[in-house]
Amino acid sequence: MESIVSLRGVAKHYTAGHQHVSALRDFNLDLQGGEFVALMGPSGAGKTSALNLIGGLDRPDAGEVIVMGAHLERMRSGQLARWRSRHVGFVFQSHNLLGFLTAAENVELPLLLTSLSRAERQRRVAACLDQVGLLERADHKPGQLSGGQQQRVGIARAIIAEAPLLLCDEPTAELDGASADDILSLLLALTQRGRSILMVTHAPEAAGRAHRQIHLDTHSTPSQRATA
Repeated sequence: MESIVSLRGVAKHYTAGHQHVSALRDFNLDLQGGEFVALMGPSGAGKTSALNLIGGLDRPDAGEVIVMGAHLERMRSGQLARWRSRHVGFVFQSHNLLGFLTAAENVELPLLLTSLSRAERQRRVAACLDQVGLLERADHKPGQLSGGQQQRVGIARAIIAEAPLLLCDEPTAELDGASADDILSLLLALTQRGRSILMVTHAPEAAGRAHRQIHLDTHSTPSQRATA
């Protein structure tokens, strides 16, 4: 099966005050099409750094970041922004919904800068909200929704541009057990529709729902195992 994400020899360093921090060193990773992979490890192991590099939010200091055939480390900022809007959806732990907008309006946001007609945008919004089981809550604002429902709205917003890759940063961390299980079931269902998912998580229960787990230590050395 073809890799849609391939990181080779990646390094990422940061400076915090007078301290030099190596978030990733000689890091390698592959993600296949339609695969759901959980990225685990202690704080400081580079999980979020890896997610940011794959999503084009940051650049490596060394190595190659190849996503769907594109070498992200070679792109200029404008090119990277356009590429990211078409190919990657982000799901955040804190949902990042705008409280003064309805669920439908929050989901529609990524389409407002496209040339799609209002009718087509509304059709896509309805389809995505239906896909996450929240079509009947389209007119509700975030404050009228539970944490699990807000996360579903965030997922609908991430998939509305039909991006083939979803990057999820602790998407179940603030949810109760039942809501977390619903979100993980939804993510698995999305892989059956052809999307690929990389999820950062600290929760073994969440990681156990993925097809495969990659564990990082503080030296950026990955170990892997498939989920039974």
